[in-house]
Amino acid sequence: MIAWTLVDTADIPGGATLQLFRHDKDFSIRVAGSGVLMNTRGHGSEDALAELACAKIATRSRPRVLIGGLGMGFTLATALRCLPSGADVVVAELLTAVIAWNRGALGEYAGHPLRDRRSTVYEGDIIEILKSDCRPYDAIVLDVDNGPDAFTRKENEWLYTSSGLAAAYQALRPNGVLAVWSAAADPSFTARLQKAGFQTEQLRPRARRGKGARQIVWIAERGV
Repeated sequence: MIAWTLVDTADIPGGATLQLFRHDKDFSIRVAGSGVLMNTRGHGSEDALAELACAKIATRSRPRVLIGGLGMGFTLATALRCLPSGADVVVAELLTAVIAWNRGALGEYAGHPLRDRRSTVYEGDIIEILKSDCRPYDAIVLDVDNGPDAFTRKENEWLYTSSGLAAAYQALRPNGVLAVWSAAADPSFTARLQKAGFQTEQLRPRARRGKGARQIVWIAERGV
């Protein structure tokens, strides 16, 4: 039996450690002591997250999309497949190592989306963009945690608070879309989305295409 081999590590601000493991042809990213965050075998719900968000804006000639979290590149790759040639997609990634992994061994699994001329990497916190960037987005896609109450770093909690949702609302163009991934349902988060002014739909895509555990995607539309 082939064992999982530790390839690299990266310190997450706040104290946790991210780990990249390899098993034959597959990779996984884990938080040390907390289990698997993502792997190259199962990314159906990440694909669905991007597909559902981009379907709302794909007919716009030059849509701007902000993605929080690069991960293994699957959310970014799917967004690029769904968007027109004039799209501008910014992906915010806090960790230099994760960007390097995607430019290296992980890149082929998602089809090297960082090489697409429409994509730009912002090396930093998506919170910084939401608090300071005055350029509006057609869609904001959040795939930075395991959900609104399961954080890889404590600072991310702000994204799911009333203040964070208000900032996302203001960062969107009229009829813009906020899409949020979660490992589990959270009725209180649904209520906060609605209170922030979003028309909200909760969907349950599978972890793998057509099979695996069901996960949660919120599609929240700003309106005019």
